Amino acid sequence: MIVYLTAEAEFDLEAIGDFIARDNPSRALSFLRELREKCLGLADMPERFPLVPRYETAGVRRRVHRDYFIFYRVEAGKVHILHILHGAQNYTAILFPS
Repeated sequence: MIVYLTAEAEFDLEAIGDFIARDNPSRALSFLRELREKCLGLADMPERFPLVPRYETAGVRRRVHRDYFIFYRVEAGKVHILHILHGAQNYTAILFPS
């Protein structure tokens, strides 16, 4: 299965890296590597992680890595990484705007 990071997910990664790099540039690089590995790892078993509660019909799933949530959708042989957000963020407003 192919893993595709949306422009929003790429922007999220850049923002995460910039934030961590303020205090620890080398950790920013290693943490971004970890996040990318978790994203790419979804190619093997994308449906093993749960659907987002209360939004199951949207088909959005969530994988957790440390304090970050990787939100994605599985579609026809592809995994679309929608966003990568800190757990303290209001992900509902970002993922499911009214």
